[in-house]
Amino acid sequence: MKKEKLVSLMLIASMALGMSGCGTNIKNTESEKGQVTAETPAWQQYADDPITLDWYVNYSWFVTGWGENLVSKTITEETGVSVNFITPLGTEEEKLNALISSDTLPDIITLGWWEPQYMQMIQNGQVYALNELADQYDPYFYNVVNQKVVDWYTVEDGNIYAYPNSSVTPEDVEENQRITSNETFLVRKDIYEAIGSPDMTTPEGFYSAVVKAKEMFPEVDGGDLIPIGAHVFEETGCTSFDQYLQNFLAVPFEKDGEYYDRNTDPEYIRWLKMFRQLGEDGYLADDIFVDSRTQTSEKLATGRYFCLLYQWTDMQDQEKLLYANDPDSIYIAVEGPRNSNGDDPILPTGGINGWTVTLISKNCEHPERAIAFIDYLLSEHGQMVTYLGVEGETYDVVDGEYVLKDDVLEILNTNREEYDRLYGADFTYWMLQDMEMETRWKSRYQEPIKQLAEWTMQYATYIGQYEIAVDSNSEVGIAVEKTDRLWSTTIKELLLAESEEDFDEILAEYVKKRDAMGWNLVMEEKTRQMKENKKRLGLE
Repeated sequence: MKKEKLVSLMLIASMALGMSGCGTNIKNTESEKGQVTAETPAWQQYADDPITLDWYVNYSWFVTGWGENLVSKTITEETGVSVNFITPLGTEEEKLNALISSDTLPDIITLGWWEPQYMQMIQNGQVYALNELADQYDPYFYNVVNQKVVDWYTVEDGNIYAYPNSSVTPEDVEENQRITSNETFLVRKDIYEAIGSPDMTTPEGFYSAVVKAKEMFPEVDGGDLIPIGAHVFEETGCTSFDQYLQNFLAVPFEKDGEYYDRNTDPEYIRWLKMFRQLGEDGYLADDIFVDSRTQTSEKLATGRYFCLLYQWTDMQDQEKLLYANDPDSIYIAVEGPRNSNGDDPILPTGGINGWTVTLISKNCEHPERAIAFIDYLLSEHGQMVTYLGVEGETYDVVDGEYVLKDDVLEILNTNREEYDRLYGADFTYWMLQDMEMETRWKSRYQEPIKQLAEWTMQYATYIGQYEIAVDSNSEVGIAVEKTDRLWSTTIKELLLAESEEDFDEILAEYVKKRDAMGWNLVMEEKTRQMKENKKRLGLE
């Protein structure tokens, strides 16, 4: 998954979501091709009626086309739909804003649920209500959606205009033991074992392991060993050194019914001071403070890091390359930082918001085909095609399990770009991915990814009630932006502080500055929305 922050304060226009539902009274209706029923998917009647839909994906890194690989060909054969993907060449925000202002939105649009353009398109009347299209053209839609997700995304007018991918409900986590988190503490297997597989759950043990690894392996694969790796330092902080570390330490999200200030938690500060000491002693490489995501990926692919708090879903391709070259050089998930009580980490699953949302533009000349196409992709059949591919060509069913063919698995593990070009499965087309449904296919994870994913299952916790959204132009939204930016500079300064005394002064100054920026407003709004989210999710 590409979403970096599962639990962060998202800056979007107020979503004003309601629990009213969008009316799931299923009835038979008339489409352009004839009668459609609640029992029959509308897409099944269109296989011999070819059409092309333009689909805008608001991510410049998405470069996979349509029509050449096995999955896209299969979907077109079954639905009659070909897709022309449109992605921004430059800044995503500028491209999407231009499409909205010029009223030239393509047929289908996918963007992050937290992005303000999501609600802007709804408020402008530029997108269809999915429930109205379903009522008119495709009542089978209600058979493939999650009613709790529908309720969550239904707005005040009683309609649902977008459907998310990667959405996870509290019930999914409670009922499915194979739900994962994307957060892991990773160590390079051969180095970790060579230094005795030490306990790194305490600050003292962590410090000693890092020092020993650097002493025994000053260089790896022709480059200096980087003792500790991390996600990119961004405008709101660094997920490795703030949210991920806090989650491993089981720092609470709330106390006494109020949203909790995790950034000044004593356990968290204790560990930050250990990392600061590592920096003072020369074990925090300059690379981690300046590297881009691409540079980090390149170093992961050559095993340059000893350990890192990282999103395993973002390093699968690099892990597979390491595995192909030398199975002992891969990264494995092990027990990482813990608080003084030794509590289990709280590793977040996805939330009900998911990652992205997909909408149908009113510029679409054939909305009946668009809703039927979305119906296909959301269905269990569509999910199997987009994840597994085609039975007999990419996988076989053996004793009830879904097993990838050896040659397909080999390409998947060694050359993802070629895999996408040839096959296009494994959620190459992730826009309506259903994470809970994926877990029904037992062979979902293969080595070397299997160990990473399955390690997280024991600690996977639903914390979607803490996902907060604010209007970026409101007083509290402005305060959020200011305090986030302040934290992004502060976390780096804390790690690079020359002494513990300097660390304490920097932290005190941070608290003083953020209070002046409206921190109380931020915490009050977080608490208010947390309570509302709990009520809506039935978690009170």
